[in-house]
Amino acid sequence: MRIAVLDDYQMVARTYADWDSLGADVVFHSEHHADADALVAALAGVDVVVAMRERTTFDAAVLARLPDLRLLVTTGRANAAIDLDAARAHGVVVAGTDSPSSATPEHTWALILSLLRHVPEESARMRAGGWQQTIGTDLDTRTLGVVGLGRLGARVATVGQAFGMDVVAWSQNLDPATAARHGVRAVAKDELFATADVVSVHYKLSPRSVGIVGAAELALMKPTAFLVNTSRGPLVDTDALLGALHDGRIAGAGLDVYDAEPLPADHPLRSAPRTVLTPHLGYVTDGTYRVWFRQVVEDIAAWAAGSPIRVLGG
Repeated sequence: MRIAVLDDYQMVARTYADWDSLGADVVFHSEHHADADALVAALAGVDVVVAMRERTTFDAAVLARLPDLRLLVTTGRANAAIDLDAARAHGVVVAGTDSPSSATPEHTWALILSLLRHVPEESARMRAGGWQQTIGTDLDTRTLGVVGLGRLGARVATVGQAFGMDVVAWSQNLDPATAARHGVRAVAKDELFATADVVSVHYKLSPRSVGIVGAAELALMKPTAFLVNTSRGPLVDTDALLGALHDGRIAGAGLDVYDAEPLPADHPLRSAPRTVLTPHLGYVTDGTYRVWFRQVVEDIAAWAAGSPIRVLGG
């Protein structure tokens, strides 16, 4: 059995699970194969592929070019980059893993606090021999707007409440009673963007939600308000956000996710003002990797034994 573990950027996947127990030839790829031809070439003759979240696309065209592939394991409970119907049609089993709920909300708050207290700028200034120059923004009594009050958004809301913030939330089908159970007020979308001092996006990406934060929503935001996205890049209209940042129409943005990942070196977001940017670190923690890679090995062993577990898509 030949196994390929993709997008192991830090080359640590080997240390998080007992891969030797599989008795297989396992190859760990640190380089991202963004081009379909390069991906197919790298996976020639591979029986099992391990995908790190949605870093690599496995659509119908790619799957058709991988005749030896029999098992595709993704970290996490779902993966929008995998065409489940096409996988099924090609006889490829797709399995997943459990996904801890704490890592991304914690990183969300790392971005929020870094933005509002100017941590990157002041750290750089200290290393250059300087001293304080910025003035931070308080969280107490301010309004946090959560776009998408699911399991991650709800955790972010709880932390906001601990900071003394008034928390409001919106999603297309948010039940006010559900919001109330979290101590959150459900509001209309326009009200959220017009009143929030911090807007944090935690929405599921789908064709319907692409650009859910666009020029109209950014125009509603106060010039003192901040936008944070740790969910999926395409949820926010990048061109509209760049315009708002360069024109000073919002106070700043904290981003962990992008339309294209890895973000191209010459992408205009890298030089945009009033931003804190991280390279999709939301789920990149020791605790998360321990769960993911150990369960990946369990998935492969169960499939090899003829009894697949944690199969996605029925």
